[in-house]
Amino acid sequence: MRETVSQRRGRSIPPLGPRPPRAPASGAHADAGRRPIPTSRVPGPPGRNTPMADVLDQSEIDALLAAVDSGDFAAESGMGDDEPKVFSRWRKPNEDVEVREYDFKRPERVSKDQMRALQTLHESFARNFGAALSGFLRMIVEVKVAACEQITYGEFVAALPNPTSFHLVEAEPLEGRICLELSPLIIFPIIDRLLGGNNEELYVPARPLTVIETRLVSKITDRAVSAMREAWADIAELEFRAVETESNPQLVQIVPPNEVAVVIGFEIRLANRAGTMNLCIPYKVIEPLMDTLSSQSWFAAGRRQASDAYVRQIEETLEAAPVEVAGLLAETTITLRDLATLEPGDLITTDKPASEPVVLCVEGKKKMLAHIGQIRGARALRIDRAITPHDRV
Repeated sequence: MRETVSQRRGRSIPPLGPRPPRAPASGAHADAGRRPIPTSRVPGPPGRNTPMADVLDQSEIDALLAAVDSGDFAAESGMGDDEPKVFSRWRKPNEDVEVREYDFKRPERVSKDQMRALQTLHESFARNFGAALSGFLRMIVEVKVAACEQITYGEFVAALPNPTSFHLVEAEPLEGRICLELSPLIIFPIIDRLLGGNNEELYVPARPLTVIETRLVSKITDRAVSAMREAWADIAELEFRAVETESNPQLVQIVPPNEVAVVIGFEIRLANRAGTMNLCIPYKVIEPLMDTLSSQSWFAAGRRQASDAYVRQIEETLEAAPVEVAGLLAETTITLRDLATLEPGDLITTDKPASEPVVLCVEGKKKMLAHIGQIRGARALRIDRAITPHDRV
């Protein structure tokens, strides 16, 4: 039978005292009783129980931050100036820090080493193309690289004039096409030169090229793709070929507008005229060759392949080069008075015996010793030996 609240109030409650000691347990229960009571735990990942760290109040947090700012924290913990610090509220001075913008929408897919390799490669193309134009136009033409950068194809097309001379070039076996743009400021002076003009008071019209002008310009592009083939020979055997011509670059979409492309700008000068030429290479076209375009491998391969080709070319050129060979009979010294009185039939004596060999000179340089003779009714020289540094000749 339950007690009511009033009945409980009438009872006397004994005073609270110390809890009587618990009898010691025996066996396994005794060992369990001596284990430390675990602290409270915080929820963690499944299968893990992480002990909860001590919770700091606001005053302790403020004291800790003040110690870090004043440096007392490092002194008390034994960390010196040379020790690495986990964190610090002090900021480094930013006067010498260079901050560069990075556009995540248009990442730079071509490294700096590859860009330098491409620029060096097309500097060789510029020299070859300039030499080819000089011989074709019968005048000095200077072609040099003005810029080399990577931009989107849409930005490249938007910066071109309209109309212009826009050519599409294939580079087999690579997939895709390359764009070659020739400014009207240089195209019309070249056409005027081919037709016999002198480029004086030349008017550059803002119109597309006619059929005849397009045929004339094709001779220029043929020499350009030939120079490209020579410049890229150290990288890969590519067959460049101009396949299409357009006057409005906005109508040509070889890649999406946001596709990254390497654009090399050239400056062309001839006589009193100057203009620009741009070569646009989409990244996806030369992507298979990007590993080869690294500076170390490309320059090493270029030196190795170029040396063999140049040695063979020099040997073939030297073998066909004509040289002058002359026999030096003897040398003597006379006065200017005797030289002025010389007449046909006079004899000049020398100290050299007739039995000694004469000196054979090649392009004015003393190279060999020979004896004078005759063969088939003509004067001849029989070579004895090459001249050594010990010979006095």
